[in-house]
Parts: sequence; C-alpha cells; structure tokens
Amino acid sequence: MKSFLSLAFAGLSATALLTFSAFTKAQWYESTGHAQIQNGDVAAAKSAAIKDAITQALVFSGARVSSVQTLVDGVLMQDQLKISSHGEIQKIELVSEDRHSSKFAITLRLDIFAQAQQCPQNSFNKFIAVTQSRLVHREHAMMGQIFDVNKAISKNIFTALQKSKMSAIPIAYYNNAISVDKYFSQQHDYSNAQLEEIASRSNAQYVLLSQITDLSTSDKLNNDYAFWQDEAYQRGYNIEFVLFDGTTYEQLWQNSYHTKAIWPFEKTTIIDVNSDRFWQSPYGQSITELNQSVSYDIQAAMACLPTQGKIMHMENSKIVINLGKAHGLKKGQMLSIAHHNYLTDAQGNTMPHTITTLNTIRVEQLYQQSAIAISIDDKPLPGVQINDVVEIISQDL
Repeated sequence: MKSFLSLAFAGLSATALLTFSAFTKAQWYESTGHAQIQNGDVAAAKSAAIKDAITQALVFSGARVSSVQTLVDGVLMQDQLKISSHGEIQKIELVSEDRHSSKFAITLRLDIFAQAQQCPQNSFNKFIAVTQSRLVHREHAMMGQIFDVNKAISKNIFTALQKSKMSAIPIAYYNNAISVDKYFSQQHDYSNAQLEEIASRSNAQYVLLSQITDLSTSDKLNNDYAFWQDEAYQRGYNIEFVLFDGTTYEQLWQNSYHTKAIWPFEKTTIIDVNSDRFWQSPYGQSITELNQSVSYDIQAAMACLPTQGKIMHMENSKIVINLGKAHGLKKGQMLSIAHHNYLTDAQGNTMPHTITTLNTIRVEQLYQQSAIAISIDDKPLPGVQINDVVEIISQDL
C-alpha cells in the first residue's frame, strides 16, 4: 500500500491537499480512472488512471479542478494538474485494477474531509446547451470519410458532461449545424439573437460553442516494404471552445485542446463515426479521454456562476418562471428580480444591461423545469414584466 500511495500522489500539486479542520466531515468516495496503454507502457497508463480517479473524487467532493494537458498518442506525457480543493484526502484504498486489451482501469476509495463549499451557487444546477461543433477544414475528414465526426464529437462531449453529474447539466443541441465561426474571430462579432435563440429553444442559461480546427493525418507510420503490416497513420485532433451566457451574451470561458493518436484503419476504408469501431480505436479513445478533461474544465469554469431564469407568465400575484426542481429549487426558495434592458454604444453595438430591483419572490409550487412564485407578503410587484430575469438568492451569500 505504501508504494501504491506514493504513486497515487506523484505529480499532484501541493495545493491539492489542505489542512484538516475540526469542522469538516469525513466521507468516502469511490471512483474509477481510465487510461490507454501505448507502446506497452503499463506503468504510465496506471499512473494516468490513478490521477484520473483522484481528480474525479476531488471534483465530486466539491473541489474545483482545472487542467492543462498535452496528450501524445493518447498517453499523458505532460500533466500540470491544478486542484483547488476544499477538502483533504486522508486515505486512499485500492479497490481493483483491470487491464483489458489496450485499456487500463483502476478503482480507488478515498476518504475525503470535505469542507464548506467556496461557492454557494455550486449547490444549484446550471443548464448548458451543447451545440454542434463546426468542422473548419472538411478536407481533413477525407481519410475515412468521417464528415459527420463533428456531430459525433459533440455528442461525446455531451456524454462526458452528463457523466460528471455536477452542477453544469448539459442539454443536447447538437443535431443541427449552426454558424459559429464569428464567435472565434478576432473581431468578436457575436450574434446576440442567435445566442438568445439557442438558450430559449433549449431552456438553457449557458451556451457552449466549439469548432474542430485539425483532423489531419501524418505520413504512414509503417514501412511500405513491410507489406504484411496493416496500414497505420498518426492523426491529429484540435478543438476550440467558447462559453456564453445566453441571457447577457457575455463570453465566460474559452480554451483550446490538442491530441493525436494512431489512425489504425486502411486509407480507403470508410469509417462510421458513430460505431464502436471508431470510438474503441486508439484515435477515438484519445478523443474521449481529452473530452473528459474538457468536461472537468467546463464544470470548474461554471461552478461559481449564478443560476438565473426568466419570468414566463404572470397572472395576478403569481409568477411562472423557467426554473424548477431540476435546477435545485425547493419550496420556499427566495429569488430576486432584475429588469432585462439593452444599451447601445457609440459604434451601434447592443449590450445587455440588467437593473436589479428590490422585488423578491418566493417559490410556492415546484415542477421539474418550472415553478410558480409569489411576492413576499402578497405585496404588488411594480414594473415587473415577462422576460425579466430571476436569480436564486443563496442563504450563504
């Protein structure tokens, strides 16, 4: 166990573990980390799987994780993992380890003394629309005829966020292609109307946009004279992300990621990007592992963001809002109201502007995606109207 613990903590930042407080409460977490075995290096895969398992446990215990990773051939070659944790790992136990084909999995049990969350907003759910990624260079998809890979990858990102089971809840909005190039240009010529439409149609407050900038292949790896060998190529994968608030149109987070791995298929073979054949290949698995890191980064970026909604209907003293049980609301929850307005700058650009009012409402009836609220003491709500913004008031703020 001693050597196992040494391996488990190797490479982790010293800031990952904080001093234990008498006010903390111990809790056991069990998590399974995965890594791909490349070139027979089982030790490197085991180390990467342990880091993955520890990261998952810290995330679920309330830690905020951000990672900068360089993945080469699906193997973690450089890891600068920064964990800002509000808890301390007291003990790690090895539950099981398993090697299946080129995949290594390890399951750990961790005793974590989780302290109070830094962000009260993290206890409420925020819905994020995962849109279809744009394939910038369609010619890069020629090998394998993987022209639908952008949609398949968007679905894979959605699944990674869904599996993390944290406060950022993904909404599938990747079936139809949308124009996203303007959001990645240096001019930042955003379409406020498009962001609002996506947020409205998906009933999500936040909008995730992405574009795939590289799927190119390198020269064939094996020797042309070794005709008995299967063809194998090195293939890259670059993707960029940007996160927006669909209500205020504010850009909240942006990052890019890169990996490359073996493309084991013959040059003329047509590959179904929705098949296990693609996703179980070294190339597909490297994308899945990278998307898991992306999901951690998105969850960390959204942890302290507010949960906001809109007034959808008004009738007498009752107000219908588009927040409900799924967002973490409970009966009696208090919410503030802000007017949604727009300002126009000297260049004619429209900017969102919210004016917080003194009005406060209380949730009286709850549904999954909506709720009915009333004003405190049945007082009138002067100036309140449909589409005004409502925001959860946390008792810890």
